[in-house]
Amino acid sequence: MPGQAKREGEASQRVPASVVFTVLAIALGSVVVLSAGSGYVRIPFLEVIRIVAAKMSGDTGLIANLGRTAPVVVMDVRLPRILAAMLVGGNLAVCGAVFQGILLNPLAEPYTLGISAGAAFGASLALLFNFTLLGLWSAPAFAFAGAAATLAAVIYLTAASAELSSGSLILAGIIVSSILSAGVSLIKYLANDSVGVIIFWLMGSFASRTWAEVGLLAVTTASGLSVFLYFSRDLNLLALGNRTAGSLGVSPRRISLLLLITASLVTGVCVAVSGIIGFVGLLVPHLVRSVTGPDNRLLIPVSALAGGLLLLGADTLTRTLLPGQIPIGVVTALIGGPCFCYIYRRRMLQNRQAP
Repeated sequence: MPGQAKREGEASQRVPASVVFTVLAIALGSVVVLSAGSGYVRIPFLEVIRIVAAKMSGDTGLIANLGRTAPVVVMDVRLPRILAAMLVGGNLAVCGAVFQGILLNPLAEPYTLGISAGAAFGASLALLFNFTLLGLWSAPAFAFAGAAATLAAVIYLTAASAELSSGSLILAGIIVSSILSAGVSLIKYLANDSVGVIIFWLMGSFASRTWAEVGLLAVTTASGLSVFLYFSRDLNLLALGNRTAGSLGVSPRRISLLLLITASLVTGVCVAVSGIIGFVGLLVPHLVRSVTGPDNRLLIPVSALAGGLLLLGADTLTRTLLPGQIPIGVVTALIGGPCFCYIYRRRMLQNRQAP
């Protein structure tokens, strides 16, 4: 058939996944070093490498002639923000791919089930009532608690059905998200002088990130990726339908629930650290899937690198080129929205022209 021949031709023209992975890894490492040297205080590429190597090896002789400013700027100011942006971007992209695989919906993303609305509601409560029991971790802790509670509510609403169908999950997410969004609007109305702080948090930012937050993200990333990669084959089988997947030894409900909870909790941690950042989890899996194909064993690790590269590049742009500290969520929406519209329009035209 012509359509099948066309798909086979496209598959044969795809770049090998190992090449894509290697190129993205090199690009991501280069952007990390370039970003660490960019800003008000310019630090050459090689000096950044020397500073990082000295801190990792303990050999202070490598930075003996650099003075005190450059190592402090790189290690204590820029690198935590850079690594946080990279890890959040990678996690959001991977969770987007997982949600699209579970829900069998190309428009699914980490915030489809209302996770962002729950995190926003929790953080807004903490900021409104000025909870400081956990210090700087108060707002992130409330944000994660809100995300977890939202997930529990969505699962509770869909628990009556025998299967976790994509339609019921998305509908439950929309219902819960609408209620929580109204709650956030009410909190902003009551906040008065604190409304600016709440709005800035909701728009997302990596300013003033710390190594403790990077450590939390690193543990979350390692745990989430381990689960996603281990069940990536099962996620592939879910695309064949629940009945077919069940006949091949996969429990669709159990696997879907496990991956759903894991992806939601990973997203909750990311939102708690960075605020709400949209379009990364929606855009990146589509771009990567056009290169690697739909196999989640390849899609997930490549999406992690591509998502980290995209969000780190966007954050570096806001930090070095744009005036002031424009929230990163605004930048990703301005970049991701038109790009996704172009991808969606092109795909619709291709489907229309296909025999």
